[in-house]
Amino acid sequence: MAEIQLHRDHTLGLARARKVALKWAEHVEKQFDMECTILEGDTSDTVEFTRSGVSGSMEVSATHFELQAKLGFLLGAFAGQIEAEIKRQLDEALAKEQARKKK
Repeated sequence: MAEIQLHRDHTLGLARARKVALKWAEHVEKQFDMECTILEGDTSDTVEFTRSGVSGSMEVSATHFELQAKLGFLLGAFAGQIEAEIKRQLDEALAKEQARKKK
């Protein structure tokens, strides 16, 4: 079973990070047929995601995103491509929100 771990620091604060996480969750639900559940907490949230062959979670805090995913046997062969796509999407979403923050 292949694993993906990704950490991204940010300066958005929790409210804006929640917006990024919600948009990310909506995107992966549509694009990759994921089922996402967002568990809100006082100081951080957790986005749990799953579909056949993939399960994981993303911690969303005021200062960082921490994603962990496990890929089943069939998708494990594509771990590098899947990780690159997750990085691209998250980095893009963070950059857009950082740009909005500066306005």
